[in-house]
Amino acid sequence: MLYSPLEQFEISTLFAFDILNFDFSITNSTFFMIIALTFISLLFYFTFIYQTVIPNRWQVILEGLYDFILNMVNTIIVGHKAQRHFPFVFTIFTAILACNLVGMVPYSFTLVSHLIVTFFIGLTIYLGANVLGVRKHGIAILGLFFPAGAPIGMAPALVVIEFVSYMFKPISLSVRLFANLMAGHILLKVIAGFAWDLMLTSCSAVFFPLPQAPLLILVILIGLELAVSVIQAYVFTILTCMFINDAANLH
Repeated sequence: MLYSPLEQFEISTLFAFDILNFDFSITNSTFFMIIALTFISLLFYFTFIYQTVIPNRWQVILEGLYDFILNMVNTIIVGHKAQRHFPFVFTIFTAILACNLVGMVPYSFTLVSHLIVTFFIGLTIYLGANVLGVRKHGIAILGLFFPAGAPIGMAPALVVIEFVSYMFKPISLSVRLFANLMAGHILLKVIAGFAWDLMLTSCSAVFFPLPQAPLLILVILIGLELAVSVIQAYVFTILTCMFINDAANLH
């Protein structure tokens, strides 16, 4: 990570081993994914296993998060069975948020900065929503490709447009998360390297005031990147709810 801002995204093997010619090596990506999911699981476990009459700070935060996601599900997914999807949606949000926040720790690894990871998550959600729609509506799910009330003469064009748009949903979902996190981390690395180079020349009275400027910008960017980490988890979760609602209610 000393020479190129892209080096922070390289996947390296930590523990290499094969079983029956299958590679089960532990990489830095796997390692930090385990850390993120273990952290969020233990946080919920220890917060609620030791509940007190007067909620502590962590209880208030996590209960607020619970209510926030529950309201999102009830608002976006129409129908009296909307809450049956809450555990899945809540898991998606907390897992992505944990991976994003762990990636903000210096010298860690940002799991969702790799397109293959976000695409796998997005494709899984997309396929699951389609299975839900087929099980509930059968062949009627094809109505998604022809908006209600549209002129019948426009059917060929509308069906093609809606079909292409529908097929690109998992790609847009995954690329949005991947691109925002990767771009933010690259920018942080570039600014951090620039600040470090200026600090090395701070012995000169001429350049002494300069190091503070990039360091201040770096602090601001870290705050913005933390906000982006939360916002992107939120946006990903909203789109997941919309996929589920489209499949469940055909709109």
